[in-house]
Amino acid sequence: MTKAMLRAGLAACAMVCAWPLAAQEAAVPVTVQADRPGAKIERDVFGQFAEHLGTGIYGGIWVGGNSKIPNVRGIRSDVVAALKAIRVPNVRWPGGCYADEYHWRDGIGPQAKRTRKVNAAWGNAPEPNAFGTHEFMDFAQQVGAEAYVSVNIGSGTVKEAVDWVEYMTGDAATTSAGAERAANGRKAPWKVKFLGIGNESWSCGGAMTPDFYTDQMKLYARFIRNYHPDQREKMPGAMRRIAVGPGTGDTAYTEAVMKAWKTHDWAWNIEGLSLHNYTTGGWPVSYSSTDFGEKEYATLVKETLGMDGLIAKHSEVMDRYDPKKEVALVVDEWGVWAAPMPGTNPGFLQQQNTVRDAVIAALNFNIFARHADRVRVANIAQMVNVLQSMILTDGAKMVLTPTYWVHKLYLPFQDATVVPVDVGAGVYRYGDLAMPRVDAVAARATDGKLYLSLVNLDPTRPATIEAKVAGVSPTRAAGEVLTGPAVNSLNSFAAPDVVKPRAIAATVANGAITVTLPPASVTMLAVE
Repeated sequence: MTKAMLRAGLAACAMVCAWPLAAQEAAVPVTVQADRPGAKIERDVFGQFAEHLGTGIYGGIWVGGNSKIPNVRGIRSDVVAALKAIRVPNVRWPGGCYADEYHWRDGIGPQAKRTRKVNAAWGNAPEPNAFGTHEFMDFAQQVGAEAYVSVNIGSGTVKEAVDWVEYMTGDAATTSAGAERAANGRKAPWKVKFLGIGNESWSCGGAMTPDFYTDQMKLYARFIRNYHPDQREKMPGAMRRIAVGPGTGDTAYTEAVMKAWKTHDWAWNIEGLSLHNYTTGGWPVSYSSTDFGEKEYATLVKETLGMDGLIAKHSEVMDRYDPKKEVALVVDEWGVWAAPMPGTNPGFLQQQNTVRDAVIAALNFNIFARHADRVRVANIAQMVNVLQSMILTDGAKMVLTPTYWVHKLYLPFQDATVVPVDVGAGVYRYGDLAMPRVDAVAARATDGKLYLSLVNLDPTRPATIEAKVAGVSPTRAAGEVLTGPAVNSLNSFAAPDVVKPRAIAATVANGAITVTLPPASVTMLAVE
C-alpha cells in the first residue's frame, strides 16, 4: 500500500466515523408515494456515446487483432466486460461533430485498403478508419447494446446516408448493398435502433438555420429506409429517427422541428428530438477536473441542476405540438466538460473523474427520471477516455471511474417505474450559491422491489434521512453508497478503488427508514 493510499483510507475512515454527528441535526424528511406509480424510466436513458475523438476509440475500445492487450477481433476484452456489467442499452457513434465529417465507405472492406486521413474535427489526429461499421456493430453486440448511428448531413448527401442504412440492414440475397456487406464478412443484417439525422446542425454540423435544417431533415427522414425484416415502418421495433434539437435554452430548433413534425404527412416522420447540455462552468471551459475546491464544486453542481429547467422549457414547446408525447426528448450529449488534463492534446478532451462528477451524474439521472414521460433516451459524453467517461485506459491498463460506479448503482432504474417523492431537502449554501441539500428519486424496479436514490449535495455535512413509504410497510432497507475522502477524490491506475460503492447501513422502525448519508455522496437503497 502506498502512502497516498494509506492517507486516503485514513481520511475515509475519519469521514465515516463522523457520520453519527448528523444525528444531532434534524433528520431530512422524505415521503415516497409508492401507491402512485408514474412513467416508465426507459433503460435507453443510460446510453453511452463513443466518438472518434482522442483515444476514445483507438486505444480505448479498438487495439487491433494483433495487439498483446486481450481482445476479441481487435476490441478490448476488459472494456467490453466492464460495459456488459452496467448493461449498456445503446451506444451512439460515430459522433458528435465527427459524424458530419464521416464517410462510411472509408471504413469498410479490408483494413489495408481503407482510407487513411486526418481527424480535422478533433486534434488533427491520424484516422486510419480501422474502426468502421463492422467493428462498431461487433463492439455493440459484444457489449449487448443497441446501435445508435448518426448519419452525415453536414458534408454528406441523402444518397450516402440511404446507402449506408441499406448496407447495414439490407438482405444479402436480394440487395446489392446486403451482398457487399456479406462479402465484407457479415451475411445477416444488423438492427439499427436509433438513427441520428445529423449532429448539432446549429454549430459544428453546418451552422444551419432552424428552417434550413428542417428542410434537410425531411429529405433524410423520407428517403432513409431500414430493410431489416424486424424493423419495418410502423412495427414495434422500427428504427427511431432522431432530429437535431437545441443545445441551449433557445427554442428556435425545437419550434421548427416540432412544427414540421406536427404538419408531416405519410411520407416522412421522426420519433425523437435531441438536446445537448454540458456542465462546464462557462465557455471556454477552464475548470480543472482534479484541482478544485468547494467553490468550483458548488458552482458546477448548481449549474447541473439547471438541466431540470432546460428540459421543462423545451418540453413545454414540444407539448404544444405533441400533447400525447409521441416524440421523445433525447438528451444524447450530457456530462461534465472540464479543461483537458495538462500535457495532453487539447483536442483530445481527456479529463479525470471525481466524486464531484459522480454527484453530477446522479443528479442528471434523477432529473431524467422526473421527466421520464418525455426523456426516453440519453447518452453521457463519453464512454472511454473522453470528457466524463466511464473508463480510462493507458496501454494495457484500465480503471473504472466514479461515474462508472454511478451507472452500476442505478441498474435497478433501467425500465423501472417512477414513484413520486417529496423531500424536505433543506439548503446547501456556498457564498451566494444556494441549492437543495438532498435530492431523492424512487422507482419500482422490474423485480418488484422499491429503490430509493439519495444524493447528498453538501460536501461538508452528512445528512440523516427519515423516509416514510406511503402504501407500503417497509421491513428492511439495504444498499450501497458512493463517496470519497474529498470532492476531488478519484480512481487512478495506481489506486483504482478510492471511490467505489460500499455497503451502507439503514434501519427500519415504526414504518420509517433511517439512513445517514456521508457528505457529497450517492446512495441507492433497496426497500423491502
